[in-house]
Amino acid sequence: MTALLRDAAWQSGHSWIEGKLLTFLLTAQGLSSFMLITLGVLCTKFGVARPVIRPMIRRQICRAGLHLLPMVVFLSGALGFLVIGQTVSLLTQVGATQYLGMVMVTAVVRELGPMLAALLVLARVGAAHVIELATARALGEVEALEALGIDPIHYLVVPRVVAMAVGVFSLTVYFILGALLSGYLWAFLQDVPLTPGEYVHQIALALRGMDFVLLGLKTSLFGVIIATVTCYHGLAQPLGLDGVSTATIRAVTQSVVLCVLLDAFFIVIFLLI
Repeated sequence: MTALLRDAAWQSGHSWIEGKLLTFLLTAQGLSSFMLITLGVLCTKFGVARPVIRPMIRRQICRAGLHLLPMVVFLSGALGFLVIGQTVSLLTQVGATQYLGMVMVTAVVRELGPMLAALLVLARVGAAHVIELATARALGEVEALEALGIDPIHYLVVPRVVAMAVGVFSLTVYFILGALLSGYLWAFLQDVPLTPGEYVHQIALALRGMDFVLLGLKTSLFGVIIATVTCYHGLAQPLGLDGVSTATIRAVTQSVVLCVLLDAFFIVIFLLI
């Protein structure tokens, strides 16, 4: 009896793993195909319907960038006060201020700044993309566009992809500058014997030319991944209105996982350079 129960439990677990693996492979295939289709439409229809597409891109940039700037300022100030200021103070106490620039560049410029900006855009804008597109899909609006001869990818997805890439990059720059500035202000309030010139000089020495290249590439790819995943789950299949919340949760989860994997990939590249 015990052996039968053990065999049944093993088969159940094996079937569960197979189901999850199959779901993962199908999702990866769908996302890859959707990204390639979006890239193809972006390249082949770049100049098509400019009077319509360009205003949409500008509106999406404002939504994914300018409208989030107050929140970025708040979060960068909080990060500077809570993390960077204390780091500066501790390094000063142990006499290790020569490592300050390296710590700031590694923690803020390369990792925290891009990732936190991407997560903020995902939470505020990416989730909204899924809800909007999935609702439009459920109500038949996407099919109506197709019936009118309008490519849904070109009209709905491309402006969001371009705007998200620009938005994440721009917000990351503001986030890094705000965090470094607020961190020094907090250290200044703690009477840390570090002049602004020394602070900037150490950060400048720790920065490399490849930091700027990888920062721009990584943040833009973060935006592309978030926009692609959220649009995919909004448009991938016909949904009822009751399935919008499930699609949103799935899109946010997969976006976070892919962004973390991409960040790990860039860490490996930077270590190999």
